[in-house]
Parts: sequence; C-alpha cells; structure tokens
Amino acid sequence: MNVDTIVNYIEIYGYAVIFLFLFFGIVGIPAPEESLLFLIGVLSVHHRLSLELAMISSILGAFIGMLTAYSCGKYAGSPFIKKFGKYVGITSERLEKVSHKYTINSRKTILLGFYLPGLRQISPYFAGITNIPFQRFFLFSLIGTLLWVIPFILAGYFAGKVFNINPAYVPYLGIILLLIFILYVIIKYMKRKKTESKDSTT
Repeated sequence: MNVDTIVNYIEIYGYAVIFLFLFFGIVGIPAPEESLLFLIGVLSVHHRLSLELAMISSILGAFIGMLTAYSCGKYAGSPFIKKFGKYVGITSERLEKVSHKYTINSRKTILLGFYLPGLRQISPYFAGITNIPFQRFFLFSLIGTLLWVIPFILAGYFAGKVFNINPAYVPYLGIILLLIFILYVIIKYMKRKKTESKDSTT
C-alpha cells in the first residue's frame, strides 16, 4: 500500500484509519508499524496530517490493541492451548516452564517487546495466558506504547524538517528495521548455541 493510498484513506475515513492500522498491527500479523509511525511524522511536516491527532490515534490504536490481545489470551488462550497445544508440541510442562520465564521477565518483555516485530504481537497474548496481573500489564503496556509511538513519530517529524524526505520512500524504513531484527535474532541464536556448546564440553 503506497503513501497516497494511506493518505487518501485518512482523508476519507479520518484518523480512525491510523487507529485501525496500529490496532490490527498489534492483534494481527506482524507488520512494519515503525515505518508507518515515521511516515506520520513526515506527513505532518508536509501538513497532510495533524501531528497531535495522528499521535493520539496511534497511541490509542496500539494501547487498545495490547489490552484486546491480553484479554483474548487471558480468557481464550489458556483453554485453547490446554486443549490443542499437545498437537503442536506445547505440553503442560513446556507451557509452565515458559510461563515461569515470562513472569520473571514480564516487565522487560512488555516494554522492549514493542521494538521487536513478532514479539510485539505475541507478548500481550502470552501476558494474558500466564495471568500477569492486569494492573501491571496496563501500566507497562501504556508506558511501552508511549515510548514506542512518540519517538518514532517525532523522529519522522524532525527528520522531515531537517531533510527533504520524500514520503514515498519512507516505507522502505520498515524493510530496514525488519532486516535489523532478523540480524539480531540470528546473532542472539548463535550466541546461545555457542554458550550451550561450551557448557556441554565443561
């Protein structure tokens, strides 16, 4: 979907489109929402969007998406996994082990998960499945939303002011971020394998 199409949707349906993009980006399949947030900032410089309204719509979309995914995980995820998890290798023992690790690192996972495509979508569901207290999830997902949405939009806004950025090229930012994420996962995996091999030889 190109920039003109996105702007055209916004002009027709209002800022609810931004809300929906961010909402479904959280509860749905992984997508390069960072490039959209950056684009919002650039378009604001070109006076094609209101910076304030776009920012509010983005924050609400991402935050309500987090709460929705948490609720789905809490009330539907656990029974579903217990019933069908065995067919995909998710046993009760494995679920308990992963749940324990998630509970210990829940604050970090919720906050930093926003910056990792894939984890951003899985984290709120798993928070609900593992029964992370709602008050804790509410607080850290709100903080995480603000620390994710605002910097990306402002980065696009100030970059658009300093440089003559063509909005049509902004979506490529999502590709760059995706490549960085893949590289990060590969490095993390290789380090873990190296550590495991050292432990097995000692």
